Amino acid sequence: MVKFGIIGSGSWGTALARVLERNGHSVSMWDHDKALLHSLETDRVNNKFLPEYKFPDSIKIEFELNDIIKNKDGLIFAVPSHGVRAVIKNISGVNDNTIIVSVAKGIENDTLLRVSQILAEKFNEDKIAVLSGPSHAEEVSRDIPTAVVVASKSEETAKWVQNSFMSTSFRIYTHHDVIGVELGGALKNIIAVAAGIVDGVGGGDNTKAALLTRALAEITRLGTKLGADSLTFAGLSGMGDLIVTCMSKHSRNRHVGEQIGKGKTLEQTLSEMVMVAEGVKTAKSGYELALKNNVEVPIINEAYNVLFKNKDPKQAVFDLMTRAAKLEDWG
Repeated sequence: MVKFGIIGSGSWGTALARVLERNGHSVSMWDHDKALLHSLETDRVNNKFLPEYKFPDSIKIEFELNDIIKNKDGLIFAVPSHGVRAVIKNISGVNDNTIIVSVAKGIENDTLLRVSQILAEKFNEDKIAVLSGPSHAEEVSRDIPTAVVVASKSEETAKWVQNSFMSTSFRIYTHHDVIGVELGGALKNIIAVAAGIVDGVGGGDNTKAALLTRALAEITRLGTKLGADSLTFAGLSGMGDLIVTCMSKHSRNRHVGEQIGKGKTLEQTLSEMVMVAEGVKTAKSGYELALKNNVEVPIINEAYNVLFKNKDPKQAVFDLMTRAAKLEDWG
């Protein structure tokens, strides 16, 4: 039996707790929201984020951050990407052999660092893994067949995570390309916002198919410039996650874009949401990363303009459609 501590009790942290508990592991959970923790302990249901799943008594709720790390074989960081730095700042005493698993999908504003890079400032890089892929928590918690990928600098670490999480309904592939896996998971959230905008302004299936295909070209261009393997973006953490996040009713990022496409402001939309849409903050990071590295990313640029420059969504679609004619390329 492996001992896991889950840092962050949102929908994804909750779903992964279920996966690990079903696999016979010891699971403890922590969150900065003390009211949520009291509710989890008393009701044994995450009424705020994932009410469909009832916690078994074997899942322990911890109220102190440093209690969650004691004597753990693995720590799962399931907080939003913009909260990771603040959390690790308050952690001390993690065993050098503890496996650190990031399941956040974002790029830090200002520093433009991936989550694994932030974690590497505190922990041994060989013990850090990134779990990503098309995996809505609502479906994972109901044992709907799901496949994801885990990447690590260390093959041993990746295989350890694979063995710990693998089940009959949760299939894990290993990968060596941490940069590609992480960027695919983060950048696709920006595209999901753009896909929602397309839905909101009345675009059709043709529009969405074009958006996903050309967006994958953008993600690949930017990712390879930053050191990723281009083939990674054809996999689960690239095209796989892009499809599910841009198409699903569960996608909070697509929802944000759709509401804006229908005329709501970003502030109105976010104020009505309980969950965090990582694509909003990542739109800033993705835009700045592309600018810094001189990479052409017209879809990411237009998503940024709509979110932060008050550009009319219909005008953004029009401007994408009327760009200069060119050869379809992937580079």
